[in-house]
This record gives sequence, structure tokens and C-alpha cells, in this order.
Amino acid sequence: MITLDNLSYSVDSKIILEDLNETFEAGKINLIIGPNGAGKSTLIKLISGLLQPNSGSIQYSGNATTKNELAQSRAVLSQNIDISFPLQVHEIVMMGRYPHFDSVPTKKDKAACEEAMAFFDVSALASRNFMTLSGGEKQRVHFARVLAQIWYPVTNGERYLIMDEPLTFLDVHYQYDFMYKIVELLEQKELLVIGVLHDLNLTAKFADKITLLDKGKITASGDKFSVLTSENIRKTYQLNPTIHHLEREFLISF
Repeated sequence: MITLDNLSYSVDSKIILEDLNETFEAGKINLIIGPNGAGKSTLIKLISGLLQPNSGSIQYSGNATTKNELAQSRAVLSQNIDISFPLQVHEIVMMGRYPHFDSVPTKKDKAACEEAMAFFDVSALASRNFMTLSGGEKQRVHFARVLAQIWYPVTNGERYLIMDEPLTFLDVHYQYDFMYKIVELLEQKELLVIGVLHDLNLTAKFADKITLLDKGKITASGDKFSVLTSENIRKTYQLNPTIHHLEREFLISF
């Protein structure tokens, strides 16, 4: 579990996030939504340790006590996937294993990379120059990299996958393919997933818990039925939605 306790962040006199209280549980897809400027990416950076809060705290329930131990159980996919030097794909994926070895990767590290590449269907790209790939291919390689980092279960602890807009650059097929792969991974109950999405219908389909941010505050939290209401969408996005409750689907149109 990850717990936010009165979490606030500001830059100079501008408040970006204010008094956030929230919990994210393992075994669930926890998705953060909200309009541009709501503070979603800043919150992801705080949870992943790239930024430090001005006040409040972020508590992890795992056993990690040092930055390196946390890096062995917490993987982060940021929005920026560009790499400006010509590495091969398998070298990019191996970067995910850096917290697990000093200088030379072990057989276990190599196996994690091979299995993660196979899981995300990029094994055939292993010897390709990363810079020659399409945006979607690069994104899938980075999926393999971050999953390789936390590929193996942690003894008596949790693993954390934190993602900022992971579906950027992907066509519709791979957007759904990725989300179904996350559902498959969550069969391992000690995995905790937090992600930022913009697509409300994808959020409704896959999220176990939704956190709605607006102007730096949490305005709603819970399942899709309690968060993705007409009133919440209208107030947050300035749009008038039509919500269709179908037999097996929850669809929002505008």
C-alpha cells in the first residue's frame, strides 16, 4: 500500500498540490485522472521520489529502507522516453536491472530482460538501434525496461509500478493490449499499479480505483460509478457527458 498523508507541493508561491490524502492498494489498477494542469504528473513525480513534498508524507508499506532497495521494488515510467544515443534495444531493457547488480548482469538479470521483452512482444527488436524505432515501439521497449526492474517478486514485500501517461504513442490496439497485460500482471497480488490516463473510457474499463484531481486537489476517489458521474465530469472538464450503463460496459460520450 502507498499512503498519501496531507501531501502538499508548491513552487515559490504557486500551490501545485494541496493536502492530498489517499491510499493506493496492491492488486488493483489505481488510475489518476484530471484536466491539464491538475497536478497529475507532479503527483507521480512525488510518489516516485523525483520530487520532495513541501509538507505531508508518502508512506510505502514495503520493507525497503534505502534508495537502492526501493529502486529494486519500484519502477517508474515517465512521459519522456527519448534517448539520444544509439543503444540497442536489449541494452535499454537491461537498464531496468541496474539496481540489482554492480557491474556485470547475472543470469537472473538477463532472464528478467528476456522474459519482459517477450511479454511485451519486443523480442524481435532486441538487436535494433533504439533510435530507429517508431514512437510506439519505443514505448513498448520502455514497458519491458520498467517491468524488468521489478520482474521478480520481493520477499515479504510489495512491488510498485508507477506510470505517467503510459499509453502515449500507442495505437488503439496496443493501448488495450497494454492494459490487458497489466490486468494479467496483477494476478500477482503483491504488485501495486498507479498510472495517469487521459482517456475516461479506458479508465472506466480498467480502473479498480480512480482518483480525480482538479486544481491540485482530490475532488473524488473511488470506483467508476462514484467518480465518473455527470456532475464530476461537468465540473472538472467543462463538458456535458452522456453516460451509458450497458450490460457489461460503462461508456461516456460527449
